[in-house]
Amino acid sequence: MSDFIIGLTGGVASGKSAVTARFEARGVSVADADVAAREAVAVGSEGLAEVVAAFGAGVLAADGALDRAAMRRRIFDDDGARLGLEAIIHPRVRAALRAACAAAQGAYAIAAIPLLAEGGGRTAYPWLDRILVVDVPAAVQHARLLLRDGIDGALADRMIAAQASRLERLAIADDVIVNDGPLEALEGHVAALDGRYRGLAVGAAVS
Repeated sequence: MSDFIIGLTGGVASGKSAVTARFEARGVSVADADVAAREAVAVGSEGLAEVVAAFGAGVLAADGALDRAAMRRRIFDDDGARLGLEAIIHPRVRAALRAACAAAQGAYAIAAIPLLAEGGGRTAYPWLDRILVVDVPAAVQHARLLLRDGIDGALADRMIAAQASRLERLAIADDVIVNDGPLEALEGHVAALDGRYRGLAVGAAVS
């Protein structure tokens, strides 16, 4: 059981997945908010039933699953609809992440939450012991998006602007990995933080 939980976040194309993969390689359990969000509205779930009750059957695909494209169109530029959807999904995601981390084996666990700053930070996740931000300059995000997704510069700019700013993410950080170099450089950062978190977890357990 892991009682010490790290929240990991970062902007789009910051390298969050590369960082979590290196923690997992060290035996650290990672609970993923994106996976929890999909499970919250899986076919047959209470979450999906609530979404249909709130938005109508038009948000369902032919197979009964949530039509994510239709849902995105439904909430695009409609803050009320977006907030309504978040009110259904976010509490379920938070509960699932906390349960998964608490059940994990090891000294500590990680909750990977891409939209942690946007979703309320420490207020929404008071059970996080520390927050680790994977940080990159906006210019690096932009270049990576062009390369990774094959999109144009204008769309890359909109994707970055749609998230919390770099400063807003750094404002909630206890620890920061600046991931603006080669992937090989991540190993040293992760190794140092892994050692630190294991020490902090032991200290928290005996205090």
